[in-house]
Amino acid sequence: MRIAFNLAFKNLIRAGTRTWLNVSVLAFCFIVIVFYNGFINGWQKQGRLDAENWEFGQGQLHHADYEPYDAFTITDAHGKLSESDSKNLTPVLIQQATIYPNGRMNPTIIKGVPLNQDVINLPIKILEKSDADIPVLIGKRMAEASKLNVDDNILLRWRDKNGTYDASKITVSGIFDSDVSSIDIGQIWMSIDKLWELTELENEATLFIANEQYQQKQIAGWEFKSLDVLLKDFNSAVQAERIGSMVIYLVLLALGLLAIFDTQVLSIFRRQREIGTYIALGMTKYQVLKIFTVEGAMYSIFAGVIGVILGTPLFYYTANHGINLGNLGDDIGARMANIIYPSFGIALYLGTLLILVFSATLVSFLPARKISKMNLVNALKGKIS
Repeated sequence: MRIAFNLAFKNLIRAGTRTWLNVSVLAFCFIVIVFYNGFINGWQKQGRLDAENWEFGQGQLHHADYEPYDAFTITDAHGKLSESDSKNLTPVLIQQATIYPNGRMNPTIIKGVPLNQDVINLPIKILEKSDADIPVLIGKRMAEASKLNVDDNILLRWRDKNGTYDASKITVSGIFDSDVSSIDIGQIWMSIDKLWELTELENEATLFIANEQYQQKQIAGWEFKSLDVLLKDFNSAVQAERIGSMVIYLVLLALGLLAIFDTQVLSIFRRQREIGTYIALGMTKYQVLKIFTVEGAMYSIFAGVIGVILGTPLFYYTANHGINLGNLGDDIGARMANIIYPSFGIALYLGTLLILVFSATLVSFLPARKISKMNLVNALKGKIS
């Protein structure tokens, strides 16, 4: 094997420009595959962390009648928990309402949480400093869509537990900025004590957010949703993106491997006397076949080395400074931060390199099989039978 590696290395170096063209194509494939996979890894990691910090905590306990994607369940989906059952849980009461900013009618959702909660990053505590009768907190996207600013007063209409409509002025006492659009768009946050007062649903909640100390248990009328369940749609979207990106990988890889395949076919055709000489000097046809196969594999090894040298500065910069996507996540309706920090690891490097080496070795072996059928006399004459 050592002899095969030495001969293959010397042959590639002597090939000059042809070798480095093939290596350049494979190195480009290596960089693109590693970079895009790192981007998706960073997106998934960042999206999960943001969802945990801003919305889901360590999981949620939902009322049995509550369905997040069905607005018709909100009205009746609420209940109470005993003090022992609600330990390490933060209550959230959700109610439907309508606001009238600048004479327009906008359906919205009111969410009430305790002002002293610390299970999610929502800055609800700033409402404690407000002198307004009904201070509320809204997200940046909600503020832009409704054209609202801090200290603006708008009319809010809601229904109490008996279905009776009521209305009052509310004051925008704070605007927060979060990468999680699902806690922002079309939603108003207020103190749960104030929402209990408005709706007469004292001590009731639609869901509870768990902290790290919460011990999951069965509670009648309630269903616990783990982070994996809550992030199922997000993870499915990430997985779909991975599958879609494989088309790009396959096209790029096919171009690089086609160049290697053509190079190997041409090499066997042009180096017939060399092949015959190897066999005449005592090498078996298998050993000669191994030389040509190793040559193809070494294209990918060189490409991996070049890819790491050229790609590492790019990977390092983007991993530390991120990639600014602007408001792309909002435009496409995806859980995506404005700045994504790709995540690269040794496993990603080695996995991509192994794919390149295996693929290059395979496409080099296919044309090299012809050597096993070669006639020694014709090979020395420069002819392949």
